[in-house]
Amino acid sequence: MFTQTTTSHTYVNPTVSRSNRRTLASENRNKKLLKMLSALGSSSTRRRGGDFPARVKEFFSKKNNETSSCHVRFFMTWISPLNSFNERAFHSIESIFKTHPNGCLLIASNSLDSIKGRKILKPFTDKGFRVTAISPDFNFLCKKTMAESWFSRLIRGHIQTGIIPLGQNISNLLRLCLLYKYGGVYVDTDVIILKSFTKIKNSIGAQSVDLNSKKWSRLNNAVMVFDKMHPLVYKFIEEFALTFNGNKWGHNGPYLVSRVVSRLQGRPGYRFTVLRPMAFYPMNWDKVRVLFRGAKNESDSRWLKVKLEQIRNQSYALHLWNKQSRGLHIEDGSIVKRILLDHCVFCNISSTDYMLTNRTLD
Repeated sequence: MFTQTTTSHTYVNPTVSRSNRRTLASENRNKKLLKMLSALGSSSTRRRGGDFPARVKEFFSKKNNETSSCHVRFFMTWISPLNSFNERAFHSIESIFKTHPNGCLLIASNSLDSIKGRKILKPFTDKGFRVTAISPDFNFLCKKTMAESWFSRLIRGHIQTGIIPLGQNISNLLRLCLLYKYGGVYVDTDVIILKSFTKIKNSIGAQSVDLNSKKWSRLNNAVMVFDKMHPLVYKFIEEFALTFNGNKWGHNGPYLVSRVVSRLQGRPGYRFTVLRPMAFYPMNWDKVRVLFRGAKNESDSRWLKVKLEQIRNQSYALHLWNKQSRGLHIEDGSIVKRILLDHCVFCNISSTDYMLTNRTLD
């Protein structure tokens, strides 16, 4: 007979541990962003050179190269730190001005509204393009919408922000408020603009279509075009405030616009168009990697040629689905490579070199 000596060990499930670490990291990011949002009131914007509405009004109305107004107003948001502003975002800005040289781009961003941020955008302003970054005043932007009380509760800590990065959901709200207040075109920073938007009015793009019914099955909010105070955008904001959920990816973004449009499409008082997927999303997120690949054989070469021509002829924008493609290398001969070459402003030097040069300027 023998005696077995046992030692107590604590078993740590690596999957659970990783999940807990991700949740903790997300909570910490959300807390930091909440602190920043609390400071983004009128006093903050005054320190940066004027209050938000006055700066926006001046930007859109000032004369530039004998152009008294913007032909098309574009909006972006950048909630992330300045050091994460990447080459893809730079390409997106290039494509806006390649297709709309007399357009304006306002980037609602706290980090880019800084000396270092202006240096990043300096290559564009040096060429006479109208682009600026302005720290958003959420109190002003949310005023007289359902988001006003929601944002007030958020900064007081009365909203459960959930495990989804708060910055993602703040961007979802911010883009809606910008469109409602000013009207224009909102684009994500991983979208390449391919054609002029001057003829697109009050439109949102379908991401996918049901193969049987041929009707849209999912919309997306990466590209939206709406007039000032459009009633559909007001309903988007209302839905955000009433149904916010910080634990479900897409609930406050693509799924939100899909829910609202499914209820309101065809009803009187809401005049808008749902564009087919080819308009903004010619390749869905689960297949986007093929756009980054070059041809490996003759069959690949033929497919790439046909797909590229289809996108050039039928699409107004190309969403690169950054979440799925951020780590992909852009291969020579790929569709993405060719489109970026077609829509570059700084074609003789890489965007990375431009950004690095201007980040290090004194």
